[in-house]
Amino acid sequence: MQLRHYLPKTLFNRLVAIILVPMFLVQLITVLIFYERHWDSVTRQMADALASEIRLLVDRLPSEPTSENIENLKYFAKKYFYFDIEYVSGATMLPKDIETNSSYTAFAFKRAINSRIRYPWTASLEEHSEKILVDMQFPNGVLTISAGKKRLFSSTSWLFIGWTIGSSLILFLIALIFIQRQVRPIRRLSVAARQLGLGRDITEDFQLEGAREIRSAGRAFQAMRHRIKRHLNERTTMLAGVSHDLRTPLTRMRLQLALVKKTPEIEELTKDISEMEAMIETYLAFSRGEVSDPPHQGDIRQLLRDITRQLQKSYPDRLTLIFNEDDIPEFPIRASSLRRALMNILENALRYAQNAEIRVRRREDTVLIQIDDDGPGIPLERRAEAILPFKRLEASRNQQTGGTGLGLSIASDIILSHGGQLELLDSPMGGLRVYVILPI
Repeated sequence: MQLRHYLPKTLFNRLVAIILVPMFLVQLITVLIFYERHWDSVTRQMADALASEIRLLVDRLPSEPTSENIENLKYFAKKYFYFDIEYVSGATMLPKDIETNSSYTAFAFKRAINSRIRYPWTASLEEHSEKILVDMQFPNGVLTISAGKKRLFSSTSWLFIGWTIGSSLILFLIALIFIQRQVRPIRRLSVAARQLGLGRDITEDFQLEGAREIRSAGRAFQAMRHRIKRHLNERTTMLAGVSHDLRTPLTRMRLQLALVKKTPEIEELTKDISEMEAMIETYLAFSRGEVSDPPHQGDIRQLLRDITRQLQKSYPDRLTLIFNEDDIPEFPIRASSLRRALMNILENALRYAQNAEIRVRRREDTVLIQIDDDGPGIPLERRAEAILPFKRLEASRNQQTGGTGLGLSIASDIILSHGGQLELLDSPMGGLRVYVILPI
């Protein structure tokens, strides 16, 4: 099992981990060293000091103290140690929680008292009490010494831990703010690059911000975007202009042929001119749509319903539309261009096959449109050729029909302009399966 499967996947999370993991390790080591050295040393010293003071007081009493001895001890303890003393004659010492307390402070105090006091003793170290009560069993009574809790428990330990954790959290929050400011321009650059790759317009003006390297990448992206847009516009404009200019000589040739005597050669030439005019009209329609059709939020299901309804008028009971239960949201599409692409694919299927099916489903962040037919299909070795412009495959499809050779090529270009993909496969129905994959 590889470690990379457990590492953060996004840049923001990785930067957070780079800061958080060393900080956590440093704090953990600091606290452990503090507990091992500082807290252990301070607790032992405070326990030894308290036990020594208690021994000093106990040593001033005889085994069977009198009232005068007790009064003198009270005065001495209050004056020098701020202890409260109480002696109950004839009493018996009761067990207290020191016997069941398993904390390190209780352990250190037990060890310190046992090494200094010869009388039986017990103590109360209750968490919610402000006093430590130490009872000692004398032959004729019980001596109770009440000391402040701070004589044994150090509050600086928790202050140190609280300050360490609190300051770390404050610094971590400040680091998060700076990380977000550094990651934001990278995220914007990623979104802009994805929009460009999907053929969608970048609605907001891309701003250069962030570190020098990020600004340099953004500047290179802007230059690339402008070059791509200029290239596409120039290519579409040039080809549209060439196609438009070719119509004039073709029209003149058609008029001249109309005045010539009809012969088989003239009829063949007239057919060639008609085919060239059909190619030009097809490309002009495509180029006009590419220029004038900006992407808008669209419902792909409704678009397919409209296309199916239109085609069923010409091909009744031969086209079936099947929707899965997947939730397909609206996403940016060029509706008229995408309609043209899907119409080209479906008309090809219905022209060469008896039946066709359309299935639509969602796959992760893409919409998969699956078109199957029961026609002759396209051989595997010629599928790449079928998408090329002006390539007709009558030999593998139908000798009696044929198009301009631009149908699948234009469909592929339109789908690619949406950031999608066109795939040709074998269909379980016996013909061709066309996959149209569109990103959401």
